[in-house]
Amino acid sequence: MAYNELLGDRIRQVLQQKQVSFEEKHMFGGLCFMVDHKMCLGIVKEDLMARIGPDAFEEALKQQGVRDMDFAGRPMKGYVFVEPEAIDMDAQLEHWVQLCLDFNPLAKASKKKKKKVSTTKK
Repeated sequence: MAYNELLGDRIRQVLQQKQVSFEEKHMFGGLCFMVDHKMCLGIVKEDLMARIGPDAFEEALKQQGVRDMDFAGRPMKGYVFVEPEAIDMDAQLEHWVQLCLDFNPLAKASKKKKKKVSTTKK
């Protein structure tokens, strides 16, 4: 199991209860939930990956079970990992999902990479 599938089910349930339209994509060896074509939150192994933005970032790091998202040796400001113990209760998970949804309208979508066109002549 590359990521916590039960957590994925719990996140789906929260998003559906909030009537949020979302897509799922496999990335980072885990699962990402996209809202409005932007990475909103996800799962990496057992942790919740939360895109909460720079304004909520410092306050979030003060909470137990929360650490900055240091992916590939480079911390990503505005993203945090939340350990399973900190989202054990449904209300705790809903809190983090809502923080991600609150930031989502302000988040920038990643730029689409243009496909290279072959210019080989025959």
